[in-house]
Formats: sequence, C-alpha cells, structure tokens
Amino acid sequence: MRKAAALSGSAWRCAVSCRADVRRLVALVGLAMLLTSPLHAIGAAEPGKEPVVDPGACMAASEAHDADKVLTECGALIDNAKAARADRINALIARASIFITKGEPDRAIADYDVALQLDPTLADILNARGELYRKKGNRPKALADFAAALRLNPDHASARSNYHALAIELERLGAQLAVAGRPSFNCATARRAVEKAICADPELANLDREIDGAQTRIMREAVQPAAARALQQEQDAFIARRNVGFGRPGYDLKKEMQDRLRRLNGVDGY
Repeated sequence: MRKAAALSGSAWRCAVSCRADVRRLVALVGLAMLLTSPLHAIGAAEPGKEPVVDPGACMAASEAHDADKVLTECGALIDNAKAARADRINALIARASIFITKGEPDRAIADYDVALQLDPTLADILNARGELYRKKGNRPKALADFAAALRLNPDHASARSNYHALAIELERLGAQLAVAGRPSFNCATARRAVEKAICADPELANLDREIDGAQTRIMREAVQPAAARALQQEQDAFIARRNVGFGRPGYDLKKEMQDRLRRLNGVDGY
C-alpha cells in the first residue's frame, strides 16, 4: 500500500510537472510563431493598408506654386487609393496645372481624365481639358468637351465663349476646304494659258481665290466711289500684266500673285 501510494504521489508530481513543461513549451512555440509571422512581424504594416497621406501638404504646395512639392505631395495623394475622392480630385487638378506650366499638355489631360472619372460633373475641368485639346489641334474633342461643360452648366461663360469661337473656326475651315484648290473663276471655261496654269496648280488656285476675295472686300468697304474705281483699275492692270507676262522668260507667276495679295492686304492693314 505504501509503495503504491508512493508511486501514485510520484506519478502525480510528474503529471503536474509535465503539464507545466507542456504549457511553457506551447507558450514558447506560440511566441516564436508570433515573432516570425509576416502578419505580426515587428514594424510591419497591416496588409492592404496604405500609409496616411496629409492632403493639406498637397494643397499648401499648390497654393505656394511649388512645382516640385506639388508633384511629390499631390502625386502621393493621387496614388493613395484610401484617400478621399475629393482630395484626390483636388490633387489631380493641382498636378495638371503644373504639367500645363511645364508644357506637358498630354500629362495634364491624363490627370483631367482621371478627375472626370472620379466626378463626371466637373464642368470647369471639361472646359479646361477642351482648351488643351484645342491647343493640340484636336478640334472635335475640344468641341465635345465645351459642349459637355455647357450641358452641365448652361451659364458657364468660358465654355460658351470657347464653344462659339471654335464652332465659327470649324465653319470657316469647312468652307475653306470646300473651295481648296479652286480659283475665283470657272476652270471649265478657262481659255487663256495662264488661267489653265492656275487651274492646274492648287497653290496658284488658292492665291487667285484669295486675291479675288481681298479685292472684293476692299471694294465693298471703300467709302469714296473714286477710291473704289482706282482699286478696280489697279486690279484690272494686274490681270492684264499677268495675262501678257505669263510664259515669257523671267516671269514668275507665283511671285507676282503673292505680291498682289500682299498689296491688297496691306491697303487696310490686314
């Protein structure tokens, strides 16, 4: 009985000691796993969490017109997907203004594109992007942006002015294209060699049409009848010299026509 009791007491002490050892071992293993885990490594950020970016730094740089800081501070804000939408839009607009001053319209347009994706109702940005497209020579896209800005805000004065001016410009260009390479007279009835030469050369044809247009304009605006008659006599004399001189050695038809156009445009300062 004593021996059995002694064994039982020894087994009990061993069990208690072993359980304590096991608990210490589990604790050590848990600590090791905690220290080595990439999710709980000392100094590691939580997965998917962007660093906090202060929008005030971007706006302060923009107000100070500090181009370098705008590019860094606003760039960090733009790239932070956790940043508020309004803050990202303001940062995009600020950075676009720097790209414009640096002569990089394509990068400014790209920032305006993102800003409009975040908020398609920004009439000011549509108008600003349209102005950049117009400077780049992309008139259709410019006109579309001005029109979109006006749809959002019919009272947008700048967009209305831009749309009106560009519409007139496109109309004028369309009219010019319609008559490009055509002289002021009907080539189907041309009989003189000089007229046939003008019809055969688009550059000479355009010069002839411009001369005729300038002559008509000046005649229409002439105040005194005597002045109008003098201008017509001068034009008739030019045509007569042109008809006689063409084909002779040393006669430069293009130069004579260019000189005549400069003379007409110089009459009233055009």
